[in-house]
Amino acid sequence: MTGRPYVLLSCAMSIDGYIDDASAERLLLSNADDLDRIDAVRAGCDAILVGAGTVRRDDPRLLVRSDRRRAERVARGLPPSPVKVTVTASGDLDPAARFFTMGEATKLVYCPSGALEKTRERLGAVATVVDAGEPASPAALLADLAARGVSRLMVEGGGIVHAQFLGDGLADELHLVVAPFFVGDGRAPRFVGDGRFPWHPGRRARVLEVRQIDDVVLTRYALSDRCPEA
Repeated sequence: MTGRPYVLLSCAMSIDGYIDDASAERLLLSNADDLDRIDAVRAGCDAILVGAGTVRRDDPRLLVRSDRRRAERVARGLPPSPVKVTVTASGDLDPAARFFTMGEATKLVYCPSGALEKTRERLGAVATVVDAGEPASPAALLADLAARGVSRLMVEGGGIVHAQFLGDGLADELHLVVAPFFVGDGRAPRFVGDGRFPWHPGRRARVLEVRQIDDVVLTRYALSDRCPEA
């Protein structure tokens, strides 16, 4: 696709590759310094995407937290926080979730053609619901975001969404943080599951940076030629 938004994937995982555990409580993988780094990355994007499962499980706000960063965005003529985006197969999302109720940013919900009517009935009062084809595809989502003026998209998960963008070759950069512990529970979700990905032993991703941030380690990977060296 030419003209699609630049896509940056962001994920934190355990040493053994899990992005959560199997309990009802959210597993904290990052630390305060890394969360501040993520906030800075968010502030530099036009939109933030999470899957419907993440909306249901984590109830994220997806807002820029720093007062200074919000003020800097406003000074540039931007809203305080980026557009919030989610994708759902069924439309079964709670309109009272913080994704919809917190912040003044535009909220976009992408769904398959077959679920469009149901999703609009359920969420049309709190978000703009967009037909993403049948089945819904990342390519259709990106084309619509580009038409709305989004040039830089941050994808924060979960694993199904990350796997879709990676498998379709629609990711430009990956920020992967590793927390210093193991989960060790096969019931827990992983960064990505089984699949065919454009990066393999014969085509390695390019490492841009490896950085220790207190007790976690960030590795930045270039996944396309659109990703700058620095």
